[in-house]
Amino acid sequence: MEKENKENVMEKIVSLCKRRGFVFQGSEIYGGLAGTWDYGPYGSELAHNIKELWWKHFISEQENIFGISSATIMSEAVWKASGHLSGFTDPVIECKKCHHRFRADHLAEENKKKNSCPDCGGELGEEKTFNLMFPVGMGSSSTDIAYLRGEIAQGMFVNFKNILDTMHPELPFGLAQIGKAYRNEIAPRDFLFRVREFDLMEFEYFIREEDWEKYFQMWKEEMWRWIERVGIKRDMVHELEVAPEDRAHYSKRTVDFEFDYPFGRKELYGLAYRTDHDLKNHSASSGVDLSYFDEKSKEKFIPHVIEPTFGHGRTLLAVLVSAFREDEMGGETRTYLALPASIAPVKAAIFPLLKNKPELVAKAREVYKLIKKEIPQVVFDDNGNIGKRYRRQDEIGTPFCITIDFDTLGENLEMKDTVTIRDRDSGEQKRMPVSELVDHIKSSIK
Repeated sequence: MEKENKENVMEKIVSLCKRRGFVFQGSEIYGGLAGTWDYGPYGSELAHNIKELWWKHFISEQENIFGISSATIMSEAVWKASGHLSGFTDPVIECKKCHHRFRADHLAEENKKKNSCPDCGGELGEEKTFNLMFPVGMGSSSTDIAYLRGEIAQGMFVNFKNILDTMHPELPFGLAQIGKAYRNEIAPRDFLFRVREFDLMEFEYFIREEDWEKYFQMWKEEMWRWIERVGIKRDMVHELEVAPEDRAHYSKRTVDFEFDYPFGRKELYGLAYRTDHDLKNHSASSGVDLSYFDEKSKEKFIPHVIEPTFGHGRTLLAVLVSAFREDEMGGETRTYLALPASIAPVKAAIFPLLKNKPELVAKAREVYKLIKKEIPQVVFDDNGNIGKRYRRQDEIGTPFCITIDFDTLGENLEMKDTVTIRDRDSGEQKRMPVSELVDHIKSSIK
């Protein structure tokens, strides 16, 4: 029963995302392309707000993290040096009957024992190694091969010397970026969780080798602060110490942050100690010295790295799961997203009480323009009755609904230039002067 309830929640979230313009299937009018998703108007706003908050939390509010933006197509030499061309693989098995492919490590034990396909029951073929990198033919003849990046970390490693030469940072310091990565997943699934094109939010924190445990712990604690700040339920997140045999080829220690998605407990974030693996290999492969010179101690060495990695799509999905609510209000079942105001796609909706009263519409437009000058993410809505407008805004997570009524126009002088402001979560309403609206909304979205 619990499994059915979780699956039901997932179906409701996917339906809401489609219905309200958060997420659409990629290439949908042509039948869809597996592992790709397009963000609609509200999804784009939510996605942007999460990125902006992450940048604020891990770059703008830090003293020694530098942001960059590197190319998504990178030289084949980069991926040879990093080990991705040889080690970035998954085990794959193909059914001899229906030719569906599966990750061998994700097959149920029963299917493994019986050597049977979970889709058609046919016989499974031999396990093979499958590289997840996307090759790209470069130039008119396409004889030069490059790759869509499988991770965004390498863009920071290959720019390490550029940052040393231009910014002259002192250890410890970090390089951060947000950007696209691509993995040719064998079986993309679970909505935004496992896809072929996705955004990562990540930074590499360069340190002395002897300090790695201290900074590993420091960033682990900071990742928990981020989890709470972005609106992911803390009690749905769990730390997992990754065993040596399960760690990436570059990692000496990895802690995964797993989230209780409706389809099971799965990886949300990762924190890895990458040692000096990447800088050392790129230095040897390229012939460029990627050492750090300490002006104070006169030491020259290759720094070690702590890497916090945040999947953006997985964050957005975890935020939606954490925020999804169903309750009863006014005798009706209500669905709403209890999103933090800081990331909500719409901060406030402005309503005229009645659409067919020009004086109310004009005043509502005036209030809307006043607020929008200071807070761009507001909307004007006069479609349907007030109850329907409330439900529509609740579903997209709008924290405040502001109604302009006849009292606003001054029929009651004590109420003139006041409005009704409604709280999304509680449904409570109160009167507030128009002059206080901007400050009230701004205070909630800091």
